[in-house]
Amino acid sequence: MKILFTNGGSGGHIFPIIAITREIKKIYRNQDLTFHYIGPKDDFGSSLLSKEGIQVKTIMAGKIRRYIGIKSFFQNIIDVLFKIPIGIIQSFWYIFILAPDLIFSKGGYGSIPGVFSGWLLRIPIFLHESDIIAGLANRILSKFSLEIFVSFPAEKTKPFPKEKMISVGNPIRTEILEGKKEEARKSLKLSGIKPVILILGGSQGAQRINDKILQILADLLRNFEVIHQTGSKNFKSVQSESKVVIPKGLEEYYHPFPILEEKTLKNAYAASDFIVSRAGSGSIFEIAALGKPSILIPLPEAAQNHQLKNAYCFAENGTSIVIEELNFTPHFFLEKLKYLFSEHQTMREMSEKAKNFSKPKAANIIAEYIVEYLKQ
Repeated sequence: MKILFTNGGSGGHIFPIIAITREIKKIYRNQDLTFHYIGPKDDFGSSLLSKEGIQVKTIMAGKIRRYIGIKSFFQNIIDVLFKIPIGIIQSFWYIFILAPDLIFSKGGYGSIPGVFSGWLLRIPIFLHESDIIAGLANRILSKFSLEIFVSFPAEKTKPFPKEKMISVGNPIRTEILEGKKEEARKSLKLSGIKPVILILGGSQGAQRINDKILQILADLLRNFEVIHQTGSKNFKSVQSESKVVIPKGLEEYYHPFPILEEKTLKNAYAASDFIVSRAGSGSIFEIAALGKPSILIPLPEAAQNHQLKNAYCFAENGTSIVIEELNFTPHFFLEKLKYLFSEHQTMREMSEKAKNFSKPKAANIIAEYIVEYLKQ
């Protein structure tokens, strides 16, 4: 059996594919199963997928930019007239020769050539939508899909046909939920004296969040121990500036990382008492599965403003606090943290409600669905 994955190439798309692949391997142990991936060039994603035994094929992919400007106008012309058609031709021949039994799309502009080609070749297509509001690519791809797995409740997810939707949650790697607090503290060299705050900015980090954290870092470290994922591009500048602003004697309470790879992320999750994060679906469902209280700071530039809508859907029952970026001022944020840590009952309720929202078996449910479909 051959399963072909495709997506837009970001970390938020890659990690669910890895989670599903691992669950399929647990369920279906026959040697005839192979995994393949087709999508735009992405060295980071290709490396992660290859480590999982997924064979990667790179294609050309274009996107339609909906913001106004001369540059975006000409980029759209190039993408629509050249990149997308070339990507479809590349995908068609690759899929024709590979002859996969099923295509699973995680969505995004980079999956359009693979899904469209698969549909032309009459290959069954399944789609997963991470966000509560689907992007343009997934709205197009939904027309070619047999089933659409969604992360958030089906009645709130737009704009797919209800008869196609199956609400399962966002697939997460179960391995990142298995950290042990004491082991994590030793691994990350934490003092264990103060509450631990984990700050995440998505797979690329978040420079604006970094800048505001640096403004209050000295005060933050007087009250908390901080694990900070800065993003690879931002790491050196954050590390240099932190050395200037951190008072002597507080250095041991600050732990910056360019990116948290799986083992380190597992430990950071286990050690943390509170999480500050962007509001991508992957982060939300990991926070929920861990049952951690959190503050979400949605990325305002996210397409369809989906991070804001994700965040408010998650937080509406008291699972989390949403601070929109315009309101994310350093001292307001610091005082909010101090207040929450003084309200132990509120923190316990946030944790319990996050757990109730979680769907940690999403990857397993999708894997079982795929295997059963292929056995028919």
